[in-house]
Amino acid sequence: MAPTGALRHLSLALGAAVAALGSLLFIALKIYFRDVNDSSVGWRGRWEQQLAVELGRKTPKGDDEHWKQVLVLGLDGAGKSSILHYVSSTEAKRCISPTEGFNSVQLQDSGLQVDLLEVGGSQNLRSYWNHFLSKAHILVFVVDAADSPRLPAARQELHCLLAEDSQLPLIVLANKQDKEDALSVAELQKELALHTLNNQREFFLLPTSATYAGLGTANSVLHLKNLLIKLLAQI
Repeated sequence: MAPTGALRHLSLALGAAVAALGSLLFIALKIYFRDVNDSSVGWRGRWEQQLAVELGRKTPKGDDEHWKQVLVLGLDGAGKSSILHYVSSTEAKRCISPTEGFNSVQLQDSGLQVDLLEVGGSQNLRSYWNHFLSKAHILVFVVDAADSPRLPAARQELHCLLAEDSQLPLIVLANKQDKEDALSVAELQKELALHTLNNQREFFLLPTSATYAGLGTANSVLHLKNLLIKLLAQI
């Protein structure tokens, strides 16, 4: 049998260890919940820091008249990243990763420096979309024409954006026309209630198929690129 003194010392040592572990767990929980609740850290904090940087970007010095920004929005999975890729490159890609935050490409054409800025379309990012409207010269809204269940959400998000600026030129892309169940341009115009737009806004609705296998990729995206340059040259 162990001496009583030894048991007492062992008990004290175990108590101290448990107390120390409890303190560490308490500190860890404090740090965790601080990160969750504090807007300066965690996912939301990192996104808002990135947002502040993006919004704070200045027009390239000396190019105020020639620098134009095109804002590219749409629900996640609509094909925004593919559109940007094929507008800026002739290289075919089988897989283009979706955008988690921001994605941008630059074009130089007809004396214009065009910045096409895409903001991710997941639900937790859409509330930030309207922050970017003030710098945009044209809004491009990409819709997956084959994703009928989410068309009501796309319609709602689009009309919320349009309510923020009644004159910003709009190009809606009826994307993924290579799919058999894709809605036509006329069908999509009805589903998105585009007939309700006021006459103050320049508006275009184009069919696109920005995919590696889509036979219409080259022509449809080239049409979009030419339209963007034409409109921006008039602004």
